[in-house]
Amino acid sequence: MTKTIKKQDLVNAIAKKYVLTKKTTGEIVDDIFELISKELENGNSIKIENFGKFTTKERCEREGINPSTKETILISAFTCPVFRASKPLKDRLNKKGSDQE
Repeated sequence: MTKTIKKQDLVNAIAKKYVLTKKTTGEIVDDIFELISKELENGNSIKIENFGKFTTKERCEREGINPSTKETILISAFTCPVFRASKPLKDRLNKKGSDQE
């Protein structure tokens, strides 16, 4: 099942839990996303304890196929963001860890 959580949903949940204004919470969420984006843009990784690590990966130039015309096209090299979940997060998703102790 796929559930999309919009930024506003995140802001609303945090604002309600910590009794903050939505404006203040929205600014905090924006600042967190901006910090992660800037660090990745500068070639750095972001590790969030017990959650995961955000890094970037360089993708090489390659040939692809245009699905409409079936023509071979050249796809330029690019950098893409990568997220790798931490072991505690993976364990939580797989119902391991504290449930089995």
